[in-house]
Amino acid sequence: MKKINLYTHKKILVLGLAKSGVSAALLLHKLGAFVTVNDYKPLSENPEAQGLLEQGIKVICGEHPIELLEEGFELIVKNPGIPYHNPMIEGAMKRGIPVITEVELASQISEAPFIAITGTNGKTTTTTLIYEILNAGHKSPLIAGNIGTVASEVAQAAKVHNQIVIELSSFQLMGTPSFRPRIAILTNLYDAHLDYHGTRLEYVKAKANITKNQTSDDFFIVNAEQADVMNIARGSKAQIVPFSAVRELSSGAYIKDDWVIFNGEQIMKRSDIRLPGSHNLENILSAVAAAKLSGVNNEAIYQVLNTFTGVKHRLQFIDEVDGRMFYNDSKATNILATKNALAAFDKPIILLAGGLDRGNEFDELIPSFTNVKAIITFGQTAKKLEDVATKTGIKTIRRVDNVGKAVPLAYQLSEPGDVILLSPACASWDQYKTFEVRGDIFIEAVHMLK
Repeated sequence: MKKINLYTHKKILVLGLAKSGVSAALLLHKLGAFVTVNDYKPLSENPEAQGLLEQGIKVICGEHPIELLEEGFELIVKNPGIPYHNPMIEGAMKRGIPVITEVELASQISEAPFIAITGTNGKTTTTTLIYEILNAGHKSPLIAGNIGTVASEVAQAAKVHNQIVIELSSFQLMGTPSFRPRIAILTNLYDAHLDYHGTRLEYVKAKANITKNQTSDDFFIVNAEQADVMNIARGSKAQIVPFSAVRELSSGAYIKDDWVIFNGEQIMKRSDIRLPGSHNLENILSAVAAAKLSGVNNEAIYQVLNTFTGVKHRLQFIDEVDGRMFYNDSKATNILATKNALAAFDKPIILLAGGLDRGNEFDELIPSFTNVKAIITFGQTAKKLEDVATKTGIKTIRRVDNVGKAVPLAYQLSEPGDVILLSPACASWDQYKTFEVRGDIFIEAVHMLK
C-alpha cells in the first residue's frame, strides 16, 4: 500500500455504508483523516456502523441530515448506489465539496496496476475469465469490485507484482477523477440504469470515465461493433485494442476460420471453448486481449477456456436430469440478456421468465422465441410475457407463483434433449431481494428433482 498524506487531518464524510463504505471509512481513518460516517439505517440495526463506532469513528445513523454539510467537510466518499440527485449530494456539489467513490481511494493507494472492466452486459463473465486466465498464467492477479472483495481492501494488500482485476459499474465510475487502469475494457453499451443517470448520454459519459485518465502507455480494449463504444475510443489517449466476434480485424481480437486470433496470432480453436453463447464470444475475445497484453501464454488461455462453463447465475449450467439440461441465467434482468441466452441454444427450450414490471413491453423477444416450445411465467410481468408468447404462437403457456414452482412444472412439460432455462428478462425485486436469491432457489429446485 502506498503511503499517502492526501487525507491527513482532512474532514471527510462517508455517505452510505455497506461493504464499500465500511472499507472507505476504515482506510481514511488509517490515513489520518477525521472521518464522519452517515448511514440511513438506524444504529440499533446497523452492525457495520456499530463496528466503526468502536474504532473511534464518528457515526450518524437513521437519517441524512442536510445540515451535516455545514460541518466543513473537504470531501465526500459516496456509496455508488446513492444517486446524484440525492439532496445530500446535490447540497455537497452546490457547496463545491468533491464527491468520489471508494474505487478512487483504492487507485490512490494501490501499488498494483488495474485491469478494469465495464459495460452494460458481460462485465462479470469477462472479469472472471481474465482473473482465471491470469491465475493460470501465474501472473498473481487479485479480483476486486462488484464480484470480489471491496477495491480499497484489495488495494491495501496488493503489491507491485500483482494485477487487480476489477469490475466497475457506471455508478462507481462517476466518482473516479484520477483513476487510471493500465488496461481498460468496455464490453458494450445498451440502455440501462436510466432511472439513475437520467439519460443515455449521461450513462455513456459515466462509462467513458474508465479511459479518461489513460495515457499512451495504457490499453483500451473495445467492442469494434458498437458505434457508441468506438466514439469513446476515438477520444481516448490509450492504445486502442478492438475486438469483434463477427469479422476479421487488422489488429486486436477476432475469429477467423474457427480460430481465436489476437494480433494475427492463432490462440486456440473456437470449437474448443466450453462457454456457450455468441454473446460470450465477445467476452472471451476481450479477456484474451487482456491476457495477451499481460504476457500470458496460449497454454494458460486454452486451459481456462477449455474448462470454464460460466459464472454463477449467468447462463450457468446446473445439471442434467433425465436428459433435460438446466441452465440458470437469473442475472438476465433485461430483455437483451434473455435474447442472448435464447440465442445460445439450438435445442428446444422451456423458458422460465418474469419479474419486476418496469413498464416496458416484451415484443423484442418475439424473434428470439424460435426454439421456445413452452414458457412458464411468474411475477409482475407474467401477463405481458404470456401475451408475447401467444403472439409468437407458443402453445404451452403456464403461470406459477414463483421460480421454485416453475422448475418441477418445466420438468413435467419437457422431454429428453430439452433445455430448461431460467432467463427472466426482468429484475427480481418484486419477489426476491436479489437475482442471486432467485437463482439459488432455481438451483435448489433442480437438485430436488434428483
